[in-house]
Order: sequence, then structure tokens, then C-alpha cells
Amino acid sequence: MERLERLFAYMEKQADGVLITSQPNRSYFSGFTGSAGCLLISPGQRLLFTDSRYTEQAKNQAPDFTVIQTQELLETLPQFADKYQRIAFEAEALSYTQYEEYREALPGKLVPLKGISSLRQVKDEEEIQKIAKAAEITDSALAKLLPKLKVGVSELEAAAELEYQMRLLGGEGAAFPTIVASGPNSALPHAQPGSRRLGWGDFVVIDCGAKWQGYCADLTRTFVVGEPSAKQQEIYQLVLDAQLVGLEALQAGMGARELDATARSVIGAAGYADAFGHGLGHGVGLEVHEEPRLSPKGEGELAAGMVVTVEPGIYLAGWGGVRIEDLVLVKEDGREILSKTKKELVSVG
Repeated sequence: MERLERLFAYMEKQADGVLITSQPNRSYFSGFTGSAGCLLISPGQRLLFTDSRYTEQAKNQAPDFTVIQTQELLETLPQFADKYQRIAFEAEALSYTQYEEYREALPGKLVPLKGISSLRQVKDEEEIQKIAKAAEITDSALAKLLPKLKVGVSELEAAAELEYQMRLLGGEGAAFPTIVASGPNSALPHAQPGSRRLGWGDFVVIDCGAKWQGYCADLTRTFVVGEPSAKQQEIYQLVLDAQLVGLEALQAGMGARELDATARSVIGAAGYADAFGHGLGHGVGLEVHEEPRLSPKGEGELAAGMVVTVEPGIYLAGWGGVRIEDLVLVKEDGREILSKTKKELVSVG
């Protein structure tokens, strides 16, 4: 498996084998999507440990691995790890308590290996197709919600309807908790839907994404209930301009920090720099937030095959906010926008 070869190259001579415990990496390297288990991998051994709930699933999904059924992982794992002197583990995945448990159970020395998840940044064609399908379901679900966004509908009701439509359209559900934030709540970038009901003149920020065959989508659009005010039109257009500038600049070889600065400068020049407090975007795949991070502290360059978001925003406390987000595939010759929902300011209600 090409993914495992890249993992072994990443390990270099730091360890004899690697212990994979996080669900996204476990799925990525083996194909097993169950919620319990771990992998113990070396160039000469591929072991998948899980309990009786997932044994048959693991055998079907991970045919290249030997599946070991166990109800007591820390008792079973050492029996298969005695040949390893140094075992790498995902430095970001284990808590200190978990690390101590593995350290006491395993005969070899545990070696922290940072950034294993970064191996998932560049997607293969199958992954891209799955993300594109998740994006298609997301677009369609949002389109079905819009006629139901009316004065008096609560944020919770709108979020529930949107997630229901994702499942009707074939999605596995929401890739993350859906955000529906109206009125002053729209100034909270990660607001949770509540009992507030839509009213005339509200901005409504909807941040949503379906999951399909394990892969996530991520889409944000901002709507207005009724006719927009002059200030709402101004802020919306400014965010849209920043997003379009970012999309136009996005290309393979561009630095993550550089792309963030390019879009951010549009908002800063208009005097709203302090109202755009988060990064421009992030990678998307098996998790909705992955590397690379497009932010003032982002590292590395964009590469063909990466799937990232471009999502500038302006948030004014007590008044409201706007965010516009697309899912974008980085290509050798430019970019492909996977999100198809139109970006003109749409009135609902």
C-alpha cells in the first residue's frame, strides 16, 4: 500500500514499528472505519487490533491486515510487540494517561512521532471523488432548506432540517455540528444553534457539511431575512471580494501564510482587520479540520491534490456577521471549486 510506504519513509530510522490509535489515521492507513482499535505496523507486519463488535467489519475493510480480536488491548498488544525495540506513536493523539498505560504495557521504548496526520494532506483520486460527492450532497441539502428559512423558524429547527436532508440525499450525516446563527448570533464564528427565531433584517450564517464514505465537506453561506440594509450589503460585498481574491490567488506552490495574507488584506484595507479573527481556511478530508492551515501562522505550501476551504469573515459584536466559504481542490494548473451554491446575497423569509 502506497500510504504505508509513505508512513515508513516518514518514520525513517526513528522506530522499528508504529502504533496508530486515532480513528482518522487508523482508517486512512488500513481502511477500517470502526470506532475502536489500533494498528501496529512495520515493513514486515500489519496488525489490526479490535474487539468482537468489529472483527468481521475489520476483516472485510482491511484485507491487507491480520485482525486480532481482543477485549483487553493492553494485555494482548504486548504479545505481538516483543520484537520491537522502538515503537513510534502519534504524538498528538495520546493523552498523558494513555501514554503511561502503553509505556507500562509495551516492552519497547515509545517514541513520539509528530505530524503523522500531515501525510493525509494530498488526496488521491478516490479521496477527491468522495469529498466532491460530500460537497454535492451539502449543496443539495442547503438548497432544500432555503425555502423553509422563514421568519419564526428557530436556529435549531433549521439545523435539524438541514441535517435531515443530508441523510435523505445519501449522506452519512453531518461532518460536524451544523451552525445556524441568526441576528447578533451571526457575529459568533462558531455559534451553536439555539432557540432564537429568525426575524426580519437578520443575517443568517449557515456553516454545514455532509459526510460521505468517511469524507467531509464544509460550506458556509450567509443569507438575509427580507431586504438587506445598506450596511449589510457593504459588509457582505467586502467579505465576498476578499473570498474571490483568495480564490483567484490560490495555486499550487503558494505558501499557506501568503494566501491568508492575500485575502486578509482586502478586509484590512477597508478597516475591518480586527473583525476577521480566524484563519482563511484549512484542509478537509477524513476530518473537517486538517492540515494545511491557511492562517497568519500557517506553514508549508499548497500542493496539487490538497482540498482546502477559503472562508473569510467579518464579525461585529451585537450587530451580526458574514462568512462565505467554499471547498477548493488545488490542481497543477489552478484550482477547482467543489462548492456550487451561489454566492450572491440571497434574501429568505
